[in-house]
Amino acid sequence: MTHLFRKRKFLPFNIVRGESMKIGVSMQRVALAQRAARLVPTMPALEPADIISFGSGHGCPEVFPDLTEVAKLALNKYRSETLQYGPTLGLLEMREWIARYLMENGAKNLTADNVLVVNGAKDGLGLIARLLLDEGDSIVVTAPTYFTAILILKTYGVNFYEVSQDAEGIVVSELEETLARIKNEGKPLPKLIYNVPDYHNPSGVTMSLKRREDLVRVAEKYGVYVVEDSPYRKVRFEGEQYPIVKAFDQTESVLVLGTVSKLVAPGMRIGWIVASKDLIARLAQLKSDLGTCPLTQRIILEFVTNRDQYAKHAKKVQDTYRKHRDTMVAALRRELPEVRFTVPQGGYYIWLTLPQNSNADELTTRAFQEKVGILPGSKFYAGNGPKGLGVPTNNIRLCYSHAEPEEIEEGIKRLARAMHSM
Repeated sequence: MTHLFRKRKFLPFNIVRGESMKIGVSMQRVALAQRAARLVPTMPALEPADIISFGSGHGCPEVFPDLTEVAKLALNKYRSETLQYGPTLGLLEMREWIARYLMENGAKNLTADNVLVVNGAKDGLGLIARLLLDEGDSIVVTAPTYFTAILILKTYGVNFYEVSQDAEGIVVSELEETLARIKNEGKPLPKLIYNVPDYHNPSGVTMSLKRREDLVRVAEKYGVYVVEDSPYRKVRFEGEQYPIVKAFDQTESVLVLGTVSKLVAPGMRIGWIVASKDLIARLAQLKSDLGTCPLTQRIILEFVTNRDQYAKHAKKVQDTYRKHRDTMVAALRRELPEVRFTVPQGGYYIWLTLPQNSNADELTTRAFQEKVGILPGSKFYAGNGPKGLGVPTNNIRLCYSHAEPEEIEEGIKRLARAMHSM
């Protein structure tokens, strides 16, 4: 065997480190995959501790439940389950609970076989993209839409059609006109329509009952899937709660994304996809982790199936975030009367429209200098804005969930100073 070692050439240490090579040895790098080559190689940055953050949708630590007892139960009574590899589809009881939860919200004829447990809703969206999308395919999103969904979907090399929103949610008449035009031009129809119907991220709008019905009707007419992203549904403050979009699905064209992140604990990373049994079976084969953590699933399952405990917790979350929202609304009306916004009936966010010629990107920089973190509206558009008229420059998204009421008051004062300095 020694002759094999004599023939092997070892690279000098400086070459392994990627330093300049001066000894006549050339090294050609393997090209990145197209989805990776499109990414800008920047590392995620944490906000400084002295920043009042209205940017990220973090939960308020005050409402995180004490899961100590259910964790003990999961690690003792269910040890053989929770410390073992988990089922690819997820724990059967977890999937049954999710199916019941969706049927309580209007869906029909669901069983555990319609449910795949995933590592949060973002993981679920990535799996759906792997299932449905090829390079060059197109999808429909609202303008604006959830910016992390844009980033996830862009990695698959898709093209975006943006459809306007109003006070009732996605403008379905415009959606139908868009799909009809694409079909008449002989182009491939979009593969899916991505939408957040309840307390939309970032706009805060809740989709009307008629729009929900009409969206499914149009999707079925053109053979396009609907991805209903529903993370905020239980974070409801007032107003009528309509059935989920899946409730109007007659042809299994609606896939539902859900999560416990917004109501229970974002760090637990338990989410789900609900779809036809055929699609769930295919999605399971694309799932690379061989099953979402069974320990986390069992902890969440024991918590949510204690109905009294879960209901009490949900009320605490709703009451807390309602107070946060009301504090931010009052502060905005007092400190920034020139901005416009819709008061959301639930969820985490307020979408501000600044005076016409304002530059939200510049405001984001100035706000950071005032020690308040915000996100400019430009991040929430996938292309050239509604109807291709360009991305508006005068929107920002504010998150009221994480900061305490006193911080919200101070943060809006800082934001006002930044804006008035412009």
